[in-house]
Amino acid sequence: MVFKDRTTAGRLLAAQLTAYATRKDVIVLALPRGGVPVAFEVARRINAPLDVFLVRKLGVPGHEELAMGAIASGGLRVLNDGVVQMFDLSQDVIDRVAAKEQRELERRERLYRDDRPFPILRKQTVILVDDGLATGTTMRAAVMALLQQQPARLVVAVPVSSLAAYQEIQALVDEVVCLDTPEPFYSVGLWYQDFPQTSDAEVRDLLKRASDNNQQSMVSG
Repeated sequence: MVFKDRTTAGRLLAAQLTAYATRKDVIVLALPRGGVPVAFEVARRINAPLDVFLVRKLGVPGHEELAMGAIASGGLRVLNDGVVQMFDLSQDVIDRVAAKEQRELERRERLYRDDRPFPILRKQTVILVDDGLATGTTMRAAVMALLQQQPARLVVAVPVSSLAAYQEIQALVDEVVCLDTPEPFYSVGLWYQDFPQTSDAEVRDLLKRASDNNQQSMVSG
């Protein structure tokens, strides 16, 4: 399955999440930036609020697309031990990359959230959305951080995933909703016809539109 773009993928994904529609205990969280257009469609179609959860991949120096780990809001750090050992990465190298990504994470927190308080997730059903899973390292960091918030149910929803990442995440959460697990996988972008980088401006616009939609729904409801 090759998706036209993230918007189309989000609509198809939402069709598999109708059991969560119009429930008061459901919130959709997107992993910026690429997960936001997908999550926007999910939230809109199941009539749930949308917010973001910040995670930054820790790329291997010189091979930045390859994740040696990830950091998440709240200071959690997750490492991919196999990649760390493969490249013989020192703690100093890991710390330098993590410090750089922490600064970017904090910048995006300020830019996307506009000082809005993070939603209370305890006893809520959280649907965590991204545009796809390759190694699953970034999603694993997000999941581990969110589990500390004690949600009633944690669902990971992605249009496409490698089989290994799917199985790893499935073991950590209550449910994984995924439309396809093609093998060989290679990268998320291969499974989209149109896969541009999502801009900060697009993230802010989609979050504002989602907030407006949610407020209108509350008024009409």
